[in-house]
Amino acid sequence: MDAIGSRTVLITGVSRGLGRALALELANRGHNIIGCSRAQDALNSLHSQLSSSNPNHNHLFLNADVRLNSSVEELAQTVMEKTGVPDIIVNNAGTINKNNKIWEVPPEEFDSVLDTNVKGTANVLRHFVPLMIAAKKQGIIVNISSGWGRSGAALVAPYCASKWAIEGLSRSVAKELPEGMAIVALNPGVINTDMLASCFGTSAALYQAPEAWYEHLVSLHPSRILQSVF
Repeated sequence: MDAIGSRTVLITGVSRGLGRALALELANRGHNIIGCSRAQDALNSLHSQLSSSNPNHNHLFLNADVRLNSSVEELAQTVMEKTGVPDIIVNNAGTINKNNKIWEVPPEEFDSVLDTNVKGTANVLRHFVPLMIAAKKQGIIVNISSGWGRSGAALVAPYCASKWAIEGLSRSVAKELPEGMAIVALNPGVINTDMLASCFGTSAALYQAPEAWYEHLVSLHPSRILQSVF
């Protein structure tokens, strides 16, 4: 992203894992970060960390629940008031079910996965895409997907279903956006996050940390992101 100059980047699920690692590195590279999460303490910690390294930053961290349309609507209004339309959106917020056969997954757990991973992404698109179009932004939307969005795995059927949905959603919306805008579904690979630990247990530690992952995204020019995904 350095090649295209300083940008304003909205990252959902910014408080931990890939979202936090991406926010820290992009901020390091001079980009302005808008981050949202339900974890206020983690948002405060991230804000403090960035403030100490760059007191003159223009970053904005807000408590929001992407599962709720009303919360994302309020997020969009606040972002417009304080920073204006983002150039890049990374739909990173996500969750996974505890390892279980589909008939043993509690209904509320299934709903949580779909509400966060699919409805959360759709809510962000619903409220931010029209703003980007109105501002004639040549923006990019990156929807974090998974290798399980193009395959399947036992015991995580709800998660797989949600990521297959993200793949289809991204490809469909790509046909709806005006010229100059793009949306991609990005599979970051196997990363040692809380979600991976939920599936793999202690074996998750054998995989790369989120801090090592960011190079796969931040070093890409938009056209190269498109090529890498499709």
